[in-house]
Amino acid sequence: MGHVEAAHLEYYLPDGRVLLGDVSFRVGEGAAVALVGANGAGKTTLLRLISGELKPHGGAVTASGGLGVMPQFVGSVRDDRTVRDLLVSVAPLRIREAARAVDAAELAIMAQDDEPAQMAYAHALGDWAEAQGYEAETVWDMCTMAALGVPYERAQWREVKTLSGGEQKRLVLESLLRGTDEVLLLDEPDNYLDVPGKRWLEEQLRQTKKTVLFVSHDRELLDRSAEKIVSVEPGPAGSDVWVHGGGFGTYHAARKERFARFEELRRRWDEEHAKLKKLVHTLRQQAAISPDMASRYHAAQTRLRRFEDAGPPQEPPREQNISMRLAGGRTGVRAVTCERLELTGLMKPFDLEVYYGERVAVLGSNGSGKSHFLRLLAGEPVKHAGTWKLGARVVPGHFAQTHAHPELLGRTLVDILWTEHARDRGKAMGALRRYELERQGDQRFDQLSGGQQARFQILLLELQGTTALLLDEPTDNLDLESAEALQDGLEAYDGTVLAVTHDRWFARSFDRYLVFGSDGTVREATEPVWDEARVARER
Repeated sequence: MGHVEAAHLEYYLPDGRVLLGDVSFRVGEGAAVALVGANGAGKTTLLRLISGELKPHGGAVTASGGLGVMPQFVGSVRDDRTVRDLLVSVAPLRIREAARAVDAAELAIMAQDDEPAQMAYAHALGDWAEAQGYEAETVWDMCTMAALGVPYERAQWREVKTLSGGEQKRLVLESLLRGTDEVLLLDEPDNYLDVPGKRWLEEQLRQTKKTVLFVSHDRELLDRSAEKIVSVEPGPAGSDVWVHGGGFGTYHAARKERFARFEELRRRWDEEHAKLKKLVHTLRQQAAISPDMASRYHAAQTRLRRFEDAGPPQEPPREQNISMRLAGGRTGVRAVTCERLELTGLMKPFDLEVYYGERVAVLGSNGSGKSHFLRLLAGEPVKHAGTWKLGARVVPGHFAQTHAHPELLGRTLVDILWTEHARDRGKAMGALRRYELERQGDQRFDQLSGGQQARFQILLLELQGTTALLLDEPTDNLDLESAEALQDGLEAYDGTVLAVTHDRWFARSFDRYLVFGSDGTVREATEPVWDEARVARER
């Protein structure tokens, strides 16, 4: 089995700011360790440094057993890559290189089918066999059967963009977990997975003999799967890490105690500093009267100087303080009414009434029509039959799972707020400060991390004066503190909330549950039930 060790890693942003400063930790053989921290603190960058994609400006990484990497983009592939391309991209280096050589030889023989091209193609196939490419294809056949339900021979030329985000994630996870690399670096492997998929991932993380370092914001997954927590903590000199040797269940309490120790050490240092300064002041007065006190005075000066040169204790990491002021407003009694509503090809007709102030969690498997339902209520063109309407004074605000906002691309956060809301830089920065985004005020929306984009999208909903929130997987990219701030904001929200979610921790905060079944039926449940068969039995 393999291991990973980071020793005193440093990394600077292109503008010279320190992102990571003196980061050290170890993931031992066979351990499943979670990497958590604030959005933008450097978790993805840290994984890229460990994988070798980026070079650190200081420190070193050591690893054994081969590295298998799941990048953050998996789940949102919308280009022309095929299933084969995706599987090759997460394969060991020797297979990636051999696959590129086979592809190049095939293109060459298609352009000019002569003897040299045929020889080159035969040589490339020989290298593919030597790199154990055919053995990899056997494994990929098991992966496509598990993730897509079809053999590799039929799936390999299918375009990845035709797969759902959950299918993309499951396919790559199957490949990495079945592969030969003994160390896996997984960047948000649970995003886009439905709850059965998350439960499958939890079981795999518990059972695998591989060493796994994974980034996640899913509190249930962390609680069930992480043996140890590596917390990326932003500080004055860049982020460093704190390692909590227990699981997620004790993480928050241990972190709170850690911050209390920082405060206690600083309090003691300040008290000792004040005593030394007072002693020097007293001895200076006494030395002016009695020369016999001069030596004691100079000794006290030396002691104070050394104390100040050593400096105060380490500055504590900066805690996030996110305040989401989702106001809402009074609407008609019936906020949403649906009669014989049917989304074409996705679900059977159903009736629904949602009343003012209700919190409705929309649950169900991937592809069952949940996101389309929210888009319809938001006023987007979605093919449907039957009728639906919003109640009096209902102003919907839609949070899109994909963060697809072409109108925001290329624009800075301050510019967006200035143009559409605040028209005052000070007020704009104040709003960004409440969402821990003031440092990103002059960054473009598309340069933000996924979590920062999510926080900014929620801020826009706050400023738009919505009275009904339509939230599609709002916690997917939010860090732990942001997800908890959103829950607090929704509790205080004076309006109606419908939220699509696969976040089991988040779902428990709702009071009504609408389940979109894979059989096309829409049912109600009294609790967040993820087993469709159980919902059917309870009807």
